[in-house]
Amino acid sequence: MKKKIGIASDHAGYDMKEFLVGYLDAKGWEVIDFGTDSEQSVDYPDFAHPLANAIEAGELERGIGLCGSGEGMAMTLNKHQGIRAGLVWDKEIAHLIRQHNNANVIVLPARFISNDQAIEFIEEFFATEFEGGRHERRVEKIPVGSATK
Repeated sequence: MKKKIGIASDHAGYDMKEFLVGYLDAKGWEVIDFGTDSEQSVDYPDFAHPLANAIEAGELERGIGLCGSGEGMAMTLNKHQGIRAGLVWDKEIAHLIRQHNNANVIVLPARFISNDQAIEFIEEFFATEFEGGRHERRVEKIPVGSATK
């Protein structure tokens, strides 16, 4: 059975998304592409929400989001209670969002990193396991209404 990953981008992340879809497919992943399908200007929430919904529904375990700065995609994804999206611009951040935060979506700032960096970051993200322990308590408090007073 192929590993399954979702990916979504706006127009600014389109070229990198297409590159990553090809890369992941060659690595044996089944990639569910939530769009966009061109460099024509679009609104990132239109693609972030379907990705987040698929993860929350259990159709996907993890995802990749891309936009120009990564910020809009991350903000939109993190509005969903079941999403823990982390903006990554460095390999160590990719490691830590998985190890300490159990992130289920990696968000990449397509205008600020290269395709090679994107590969390095997603490979680190996929390879890193959640550490649990003291971090589990913190992650459990992320959804709205779950923190104790």
